[in-house]
Amino acid sequence: MKKIASVFCFLLVLSVSISAQSTPGFRFGFQASPTWSWMRTTDKKLEGVLSNWGLKLGALGEYYFAPNYAFIGGLGFGFNQGGTIQNGYEMASLWDDSDLSEEKYKVVDKEAKLHYRLNYVEIPFGLKMRGGSNEDARMKFYAEVPVFTIGFVSRAQGDIRGSNQDKNTEDEDIRDDVKGLSLSWGLGGGIEYEIASSTTLVAGISYQQQFTDVTGKGMIQKNVGDPFVEEKSKGTIGLIALKLAVFF
Repeated sequence: MKKIASVFCFLLVLSVSISAQSTPGFRFGFQASPTWSWMRTTDKKLEGVLSNWGLKLGALGEYYFAPNYAFIGGLGFGFNQGGTIQNGYEMASLWDDSDLSEEKYKVVDKEAKLHYRLNYVEIPFGLKMRGGSNEDARMKFYAEVPVFTIGFVSRAQGDIRGSNQDKNTEDEDIRDDVKGLSLSWGLGGGIEYEIASSTTLVAGISYQQQFTDVTGKGMIQKNVGDPFVEEKSKGTIGLIALKLAVFF
């Protein structure tokens, strides 16, 4: 929590400082948005079963090239993104490249749940449209579409739950079994309310979906006694955020 609070204060000071020097057409702000994320794979036997609550913190920028149309961008952090994958094969080794605390955790049994907790440094960019009852209305509606996000993994931890033979564990470093680069698309919408001539509050809902693979290579055993074979599914993260922001 101390780290999150420090990042929050730093980005808030940065946003205010930049906005004080901003040129016409530019607007800067800060978001602190709760998130709900989940994981899915293209393999039906590696099923996404549970979700994560997380948080997005970051500085935001908007450049209005017309009164109600803007290019948007930013720099921020996504905390605790991911979800849980349940193994449906006889045996699976999905975190084989990571340096886990014990070797036995690298092979999990059927029905074991692998919980991913990932932090990202994120760079979003896209287009924004807004409108209201009239040009001078203090409340306006907005839509952001499309929004693309480049993400870089800064931390990757995992837990194993529901496994047999005492193979449950927590807080394992799984950075070597997670792809470092993430590309996502998304959209969102909501309202913004001008509380002062230079301060606007924003509240909305946004959706974000990765289209790059987040998981590394793995090995699976389909039936008892079978040899392990390579697992080639694609794993992605989906996310819904309650966008809460202030612009100066």
